[in-house]
Amino acid sequence: MSDSRVTVHTEARIDRIEPEVHGHFAEHLGRCIYDGVWEDESSEENGYRDDVVSLLRELEMPVLRWPGGCFADDYHWEDGVGPREERPRRRNLFWAQGTEERPEESNAFGTDEFLQLCEHLGTEAYLAANVGSGDPQEAADWVEYCNYDGDTDLAERRRENGHDEPYGVRYWGLGNENWGCGGRMSPEQYAREYRRFATYVGSMDNLLLDHDVELIACGFEHHEWNRRFMEEVGNNAWGADFPLDHLTLHHYYGGTMSVAEADEDQYDQFLVEALEMDRHIERIAAAINAVATTRDIGVIIDEWGAWHPEAVAENGLEQPGNVLDALSAAAVLDIFNHHSDVMTMSNIAQTVNVLQCLVETDGDDAWARPTYHVFDLYAPHKGNEAIRTSVDTPVRAVGDDELPLVGASASVGDDETYVTLTNLDCRDSQTVEVVLEGTTDEPTVDATVLFEGRDVDVTVDASNAHQYEPEELDVEVDESRLTVELAPSTVAGISLP
Repeated sequence: MSDSRVTVHTEARIDRIEPEVHGHFAEHLGRCIYDGVWEDESSEENGYRDDVVSLLRELEMPVLRWPGGCFADDYHWEDGVGPREERPRRRNLFWAQGTEERPEESNAFGTDEFLQLCEHLGTEAYLAANVGSGDPQEAADWVEYCNYDGDTDLAERRRENGHDEPYGVRYWGLGNENWGCGGRMSPEQYAREYRRFATYVGSMDNLLLDHDVELIACGFEHHEWNRRFMEEVGNNAWGADFPLDHLTLHHYYGGTMSVAEADEDQYDQFLVEALEMDRHIERIAAAINAVATTRDIGVIIDEWGAWHPEAVAENGLEQPGNVLDALSAAAVLDIFNHHSDVMTMSNIAQTVNVLQCLVETDGDDAWARPTYHVFDLYAPHKGNEAIRTSVDTPVRAVGDDELPLVGASASVGDDETYVTLTNLDCRDSQTVEVVLEGTTDEPTVDATVLFEGRDVDVTVDASNAHQYEPEELDVEVDESRLTVELAPSTVAGISLP
């Protein structure tokens, strides 16, 4: 007898899972950029770490957000272009970074280095413009430098700096956490500032560019703030009714729990906090729909993930990588699939060495963390149509909340159905029956599992990282019913051609 049943409603489609929902985020913070993706200008490939670039390229990242985060709120892009020896050394107002842990920015890694990294990785760039301490002219100039193919001074500067063709950056964030480090603005104040910036940046594609740019406004986990922002930004007598294509929020969890010192009850609480993402997406979508529509304005979660007490400014927000964090990433990616009708992008924080990174480095070593393998396992969902799943599973009381012990999501592509299953129970195995509604033929099954037999609290490093790679999973098939045994805290992917 199964503990849980997952019914896959193959004909009940939700919407396309945008590949950008599997996006990433890199900030000038700690060892994310320096010692993470970049070593120094004397290295091969202009200073990029070949080992890190190779791991990230294999992941087929769809989009990468840069340069922040709070760093973006005090960043002036012209400091980071041109000959490196002539670039000014500036303060880093919000973070220590690099191996020296000094609050300074060398600007050795700037716009061209980032956008060429995106070219190496085959990923779209998402640039966050400085609204907090910048101005609309600076933001518009950045778009022109990156994207214009004419004969202006800024286009010529890009060519002189080694890139003849425009980069064609599509995604432009106008502000970051403007309720906090981006200026401590009220929603009405940010809406007015946002409109100013959008007037100049959003007009670039009228004559100057041969492609549209997509503008992204930064929202807040306090959803009344989002509603007030949307009302004010739409209170505009001239121009577009709503001059934004996407609205974002940031959701971190785990801030009171050190994984190495926690017990199973705290693991449950941590996973419940991760699952709050579902409510946040529903509420930000409701704030948009109150005055506009999510058909025209998408939801982005452009900072999310585990942030534990070990990650503090003094150590560059580094924390151990482990299975528990990876398990939470699987739960969140399932939520994103369920909300594919409103989700247009997400960006886990952060790509290398910082917070819930996917890749970690130590000297000459670079390795994939467990969260990396979760993203790789979920990759077949990208570009598919999400389909509805019904999950009948036991729950465990966690304070006033409940933790469902099994999670799932499913999608259909041109030639397969793909199902992901997660045993969120860190204590016991779960027998899961998967029912393919509307299917009578016995399918061919290809299944893999992550983290079977691995403790959730063990720190993953260069010496043991290979133990966290996927393994084959046995699946019992009876016509349109599949049965799998999921060990505690495991994630499975099942492909049904």
